[in-house]
This record gives sequence, C-alpha cells and structure tokens, in this order.
Amino acid sequence: MSLEKVLIANRGEIALRILRACKEMGIKTVAVYSTADRDLMHLSLADETVCIGPGPAMQSYLSVPAIIAAAELTGASAIHPGYGFLAENADFAEQVENSGFRFVGPSASVIRLMGDKVCAKDAMKKAGVPTVPGSDGPLPHDPQAALAIAREVGYPVIIKAAGGGGGRGMRVVYEEEDLIKSAELTRTEAGAAFGNPMVYLEKFLGNPRHVEVQVLSDGQGHAVHLGDRDCSLQRRHQKVIEEAPAPQIDEQARAEVQARCVQACIEIGYRGAGTFEFLYEDGRFYFIEMNTRVQVEHPVTEMVTGVDIVKEMLSIAAGNKLSIKQSDIVIRGHALECRINAEDPDNFMPSPGKVTHFHAPGGNGVRVDSHLYSGYAVPPNYDSLIGKLICWGASRDEALVRMRGALDEIVIDGIKSNVPLHRDLVRDKGFVRGAVNIHYLEKKLGMDRH
Repeated sequence: MSLEKVLIANRGEIALRILRACKEMGIKTVAVYSTADRDLMHLSLADETVCIGPGPAMQSYLSVPAIIAAAELTGASAIHPGYGFLAENADFAEQVENSGFRFVGPSASVIRLMGDKVCAKDAMKKAGVPTVPGSDGPLPHDPQAALAIAREVGYPVIIKAAGGGGGRGMRVVYEEEDLIKSAELTRTEAGAAFGNPMVYLEKFLGNPRHVEVQVLSDGQGHAVHLGDRDCSLQRRHQKVIEEAPAPQIDEQARAEVQARCVQACIEIGYRGAGTFEFLYEDGRFYFIEMNTRVQVEHPVTEMVTGVDIVKEMLSIAAGNKLSIKQSDIVIRGHALECRINAEDPDNFMPSPGKVTHFHAPGGNGVRVDSHLYSGYAVPPNYDSLIGKLICWGASRDEALVRMRGALDEIVIDGIKSNVPLHRDLVRDKGFVRGAVNIHYLEKKLGMDRH
C-alpha cells in the first residue's frame, strides 16, 4: 500500500527532507506555508501549495483548523508533521485521524502516554527499560521512610518539586544527615512557588551523557532499533552536535537497552519513528523521555545504517509492515551532524536576514540538509535552524576530518551563523577524545551553572 498525497505540515529543512522522500516514493505533495515563508525552497518543488496564515506560528503552523482545511481542500490522504510545531500534539494527531486522514506518526493515545513523564516512566518500567531510580511517587514525610528510600537509591540524590520545571524546585543532597532538612526546605519552596508542596526523590547523576536509541515500529507487532546516537554536546538543553554510534559505551549495556526499547515499542503499540532518550553514566542507562516523532538528528543514523527513516515512516503510515528486520540492520562507520543556526556565534542571538551567498560543501561522505539558497531571506519568526551538515567516515576520526573540511568549505554570507563555533568544536581536544558529558559545552563557553 502507498499514500497518494501527503500534506507536509512544517517548513524549512525538514519540509524539504519529507518532500524528497515523497518524490522517491511517487507520492504527491502539498506544501503549506505562512506569508513569511513564501520564498521557501520546497514550495517550488511541491505539487500543490496552500498559504495557511500570517507569519506568527500560532496563526499558521500551529493552527490546526488551517492545516486540516488545507488537507481537505487538496484531497490529501495523510499529514506528516515533521518535528516541532504540532508533531507531538496528541489533540492534533486525533483531529487528523478523525478528519479521515492518516497521521504520519503514532496514535494520539501513545503520544499522550509518552508526553506524560510519570506515565511514560511507569510504562517503561513495565517494559523493562531502565529508569532513574527514585521514590516511585511522593517522598514520604516520615523521616525514617524517606531515609530508607535514599539509602536504597544511593547518594547523591536530588529532591524535585512535583510541580516544578525549568530547573526550579530542585535540591541535590550528598550526605544522609542533610536529607530531611533539604526535603522540608524544598517542600516549603515548592508550595510557595508552584502552589504544590509535593516532592519526590531521584538518583542524582552528576556528569551524565545524553544517549538516545532510534526505533522504527509498525504498530503491527514488529519493531527494530537503528542503533544509538550521542547528543551530549548541548547548550541550554539544545543539541549542537550529534553523532552515531555513541562512542565509548559498554557493549553489554548497549545491546540490552536497545533490545528493551524494541520490546517497549511492541508493548505500547508504537507506530512510526521514535527515539528513546537516556542519561548514561558509569556504564548504565537511565530513561528520561521518548520523542514520538522524527528527530532533527535522524540523518546520522541514516548514514550509518543506510535506512531512510522518513520513507519508512510514510510506508508505515500507509498501513504496511516494516520492510526491514533487526538482522538487516548493520552499523557501518561513524557519522557526525553539526546543527547550523542563523545566530551570532558570540552571543547566540538570532540573526535573520538575506543570505547574499550560500555555498554547500561536498565530497565523499558529506551530506547537507538545508533549505538555504543565495538570495533567500531567513525570517525572524521561527527557530534559528537553517541547515544540518552531516559527515560520514569509516571511523570517528575520519568523520571528524571530513567534518573539519566541510565546515571550512561552507559559505553563508549576509547573515551570521554558528559555523565558527562548530569549526572550533570539531578541533576541541575534549570532544575529539569523545564521550563528553552534557555539561561540557557550557563549561567550555563559560556558561556553567552546574
């Protein structure tokens, strides 16, 4: 089975990526766009285009009625949400299906399940996926019960406000004698800040890495993993460089967690592409969340497996079973991805404006996913991501050499970009050695608040 016409409910490089996959599969495409995006590259390549509203995302790419109306107007059979915007919005997925279209992604119920961190953690525990050990609910007020939990988890521990977020309402405890006082202080602060004094306790991971497992599942009892990625080089929780496979991982732990992720997909009835995100420290994985969409960094996995993740998503959405078995997946070589943003490399402020000259690098093992072209004006309305530079090598060292060459070749004139930062990072001694933790980049940039 095949989809006849797909509406691409996104913009920029991911919209172009989806369009190219559709073209390869003989699927007609509908490109939707805002008035700020009428010069996007993929609009000239799509079979049909529909303007869905003004520049602000709330009135265009986040407008469910506008997107559904565009699908009805053009007779689309499916909607691919890409990433960001409405990609992990369960209500949107539900409305798409209720309106008679295929949603290229999991069911609304699975998106809801994985969007609730407590429910997601419970579901993963049931499937045998390793989670961060903790209090399994609110930390008891009874001091002896609380101390017993902390002893079992092992110090250091972190006490978190149940209603907290954004790094607020957390306190790290290193010694047993500080636990009870810290718990009470956090309860008091949580009650004042969030109107909810409930706190819970988890194992504190001081210097973890961010490692994730890519999966594909058809919702018909078949699932595979496509290996893992390391995304530890981050700034303010935003990934900067990603690579596959994750370097310097305990092989037994790797194999076990990948198998558990596959089993979890089957147990929750997952459909489409998804990513299990983990913190990794001292040879152990700890589940943090699942992304129920295609990831920005999916190309590094494609480069080392040869699997086209977007085409598989479209095939699954058409109702087909997975076209690949686990035994078909072989990891070959190493791949790195640099996220290219339109931003000032000195202060990270967005840098919209007209690209007077764009030159994409080339050569063996080099891939550029970007919607840029000379004369294109980057609008100020959206995320600053303007492209991704991906390099493959037979080894990590070769991939790094190719990435250095590609970054030296790329030309983006007229606006500022973070290319100078990437040129520095791929020559950084710590990163070149591999296995840096999630705090490494902020420490290097002098932003450390850890």
